[in-house]
Amino acid sequence: MSAWGPGSRALSSPGRGSRSWRCCWWWVVVVIGVAVGSGDPWMSAEACPSSCSCSSTRISCVHPEQSINAFPVLQSEAEMENITDIYIANQSSFSSISDKDLHDYKNLRNLTVTNSRLTYVSKLAFQSNVKLQYLNLKDNNLSSLSWGIFKHLNISYLILSGNPLHCSCENMWIKLWLGEEADSQELRCIEDGGGRKLLSRLTLPKCEVPMATLSPSKVTVMEGENVELSCTTSGVPSPQLIWDMVLVTGHEIETSGQISLLRLSNLSSLDHNKKISCKAENIVGEKESSLLLDILFRPRITKLSDAVSDHHWCIPFSVAGNPKPILTWYWDDKVVTEGQYITTMIHDITEREYHGCLQLDSPTHFNNGRYMLVAENRFGTDQREVEAHFMQKPYEGTEKEPIYYDFTTEGPTTETPEDRVAVYVVVGIAAVAFTGFLLMLVILKFGGNSKFGIKGCVLFQNIPVEVVSR
Repeated sequence: MSAWGPGSRALSSPGRGSRSWRCCWWWVVVVIGVAVGSGDPWMSAEACPSSCSCSSTRISCVHPEQSINAFPVLQSEAEMENITDIYIANQSSFSSISDKDLHDYKNLRNLTVTNSRLTYVSKLAFQSNVKLQYLNLKDNNLSSLSWGIFKHLNISYLILSGNPLHCSCENMWIKLWLGEEADSQELRCIEDGGGRKLLSRLTLPKCEVPMATLSPSKVTVMEGENVELSCTTSGVPSPQLIWDMVLVTGHEIETSGQISLLRLSNLSSLDHNKKISCKAENIVGEKESSLLLDILFRPRITKLSDAVSDHHWCIPFSVAGNPKPILTWYWDDKVVTEGQYITTMIHDITEREYHGCLQLDSPTHFNNGRYMLVAENRFGTDQREVEAHFMQKPYEGTEKEPIYYDFTTEGPTTETPEDRVAVYVVVGIAAVAFTGFLLMLVILKFGGNSKFGIKGCVLFQNIPVEVVSR
């Protein structure tokens, strides 16, 4: 029997076309088998340089005979984004890492470039590799390395042993960052006279970590007011002073030497809880001093939407205010008493707003109406209304449900006269139907007896008929 099952006779029948097809199929099986056997998804030969080996997540280039001078470029960006590990070793022509070399390896986590001629690493070399955690640059030709290369990364392991690092201020950050790890790597630097010194013992008189001091350290002001901040920096070499902020409020900066003034005018409530930072940077490193703006302002209800049905019914709202506003709900001008079945829920708090909803558990048409939200703090109030509709009323044509007095229950009832007539009609129909049912039972039981007339035609068979002539 053919392995292809019924309907595949044309493919399995003898002939030149069949042999050609089966030959192609055999090569496909072989190629897929090799890929599966290697433990890695298949990648085309053109996608990987001949001197390297590639899988779906790893690139390895270790053969010194066919040296590469840059990182491999695969066929597509998608293939490069899947790469998490790159291992390069014994490459005598590999001398630099530029701004663009690793741009498309966005998921790179482990990078090794060892026993090569790496001399230069650009300050923007890893700008697209925010997931990079392990970096091994052992046994290369690096004389210096800037801390700015790593300022946006969360590097867990940095290996630099075996490089001819200079005993310069530019490399002091390595000692400060690695700490005791510098000794375990036996990191040494080359002094001006050519001698080698443990990096952990390096001291330079004109090489100090910068400092930054922001004053005042806390700001609490009313919306619309002005404020002035001062930042003082120190360090050797003389650091660069940088203000870092994203504000709606208008501002101006005045700098003289190591002191800079930041003036904010007509503070906006939109900048409440925004961060203002003063940074001092030099070749040794950077320090930052920062604060959060605390801007007081009256409440503002920025959103109050129609009721929506989810797990519970919800009237969504967003309220801004500092201090945090007190929220009160009104239903048709009556204060809503919150409890188990109706309560205010806050789902999210941003820099200046509170987002939530008035949550109602299984509301009916009795809960329909006009809902008003009032937000209040010591600087003022705000209010907004929304018409909420949860369920259609079971009656039409009247504004309010008519009330009838039921003397049997000694209290008001909503039962109408029409409802009572309907009940009487149903009961009457049921009585007639029951009577007919009983009559049918009697007929079926005694229908075989002639005296009941079921076979009445037999009674008249022997009666003589008299013909009367006129």
